Amino acid sequence: MADDAIDSITAEFFGAFDNRGGKAPDVARIRRLMLPGGVIAVTAPKYATYTVEEFIGPREVLLTGGRLTEFTEWETSQTTIVDGDIACRIGTYAKSGLMDGEPYEGRGSKTFQFVRTPEGWRIAAFSWWDEA
Repeated sequence: MADDAIDSITAEFFGAFDNRGGKAPDVARIRRLMLPGGVIAVTAPKYATYTVEEFIGPREVLLTGGRLTEFTEWETSQTTIVDGDIACRIGTYAKSGLMDGEPYEGRGSKTFQFVRTPEGWRIAAFSWWDEA
């Protein structure tokens, strides 16, 4: 079922950043979940767009370099619409960890665009904004 596959991909996406308990994050997983030419955008706190590689690099450094530890993020609500071989998911999320040894928390919204490829569902684009 498409919704189950999309739920699984979304959970994998959020799990890629988890470094709790000394676990190594698997940010490179984003390459497997997204189309190679996928588009990534953030609107707040500062607008920016990224390629898949531009998105992965800094997050890998942040999550493995000791600045952001015990980090996790998770969906708090979501709505998914599937129409044939395309799907859209919008939802809210929360995140927490330790930034430079201090408690770090946040929340915001993310939206994902999915396409069904011959290899299965992949993320074509995602965007997010963090609440201030």
